[in-house]
Amino acid sequence: MRHRVPADALLLVTVLFWSFNFTAAKYALTHGFAPLAYSALRFGLGAVLFSAVTFGRERSLRIRRGDVALALGAAVLGIWLNQVSFTYAIRLTTAATVALMFGTLPIFVAFFSHLVGHERLLLRHYLAALVSFAGVALVAAGSGGQISGELGGILLGLAGAATWAAYSVAIAPLMRSYSPYRISAIVLLAGCLPLFASAARQIAEQDWGEPNALAWGGLLYGLVFSLVLTNVMWFTAISRVGATRASLYANLQPFLGAVFALLILEEAFGPLQVAGGLVIGAGIVLARLTRPPAANID
Repeated sequence: MRHRVPADALLLVTVLFWSFNFTAAKYALTHGFAPLAYSALRFGLGAVLFSAVTFGRERSLRIRRGDVALALGAAVLGIWLNQVSFTYAIRLTTAATVALMFGTLPIFVAFFSHLVGHERLLLRHYLAALVSFAGVALVAAGSGGQISGELGGILLGLAGAATWAAYSVAIAPLMRSYSPYRISAIVLLAGCLPLFASAARQIAEQDWGEPNALAWGGLLYGLVFSLVLTNVMWFTAISRVGATRASLYANLQPFLGAVFALLILEEAFGPLQVAGGLVIGAGIVLARLTRPPAANID
């Protein structure tokens, strides 16, 4: 995959799948699923699937002892904390609001990458992030009163973006030594432990007959398209273009998420949101023209 499909195509398809997941998760969580029971089932199945596929391809799930601590830390950030934040944000507010909060992802990635010294960024690259974030602001302004989620949901949405950004940066050094399959399998297995511990009560109390067929379809979509496929595509792209530049594509999520919410959940969509999507796209184009130095990961 990494040699045949351009990184841009991997990123665009990944963001498309992620964007629809806001709508799919919102539907599932408002039609019978408890938040942590939903995440635990989704990620538990994902961990089993990824482990089986990876072992079939590579005949091993081993990583070096010196990489274990980094993998465990990434699992806490990218699986446990991210999913607790994401599912409760979706439950407390609208799908469009959470998508907008994830528009801050490039800002968080740039900050964390600079903090740990993984990437040396040009001024134009930061400008690209600001332009893209301005597009997010236009989407928010165009949504007006429709974005009326509780403050807790908004803050949890920001926490979801921040934990995913930290995860993307933390995992980058491991991508130099292991395939996206092995990294995804290890992180999913490790992250499921605290996630299942946190979800134990909800799993025990969940009425598994309550979710309707579409709710189960939302969970299946979240498992196959928004977790299994996108994990491989996202980190394959990161290994080729760097976490910061790759993350700018995720800023399309607010616009695409609004489109899906309009079509599926009947959430509002207006001219300012269209303009916001165009500005987000301009930020991505600007980022592609910066040609920043290669990642400095030791």
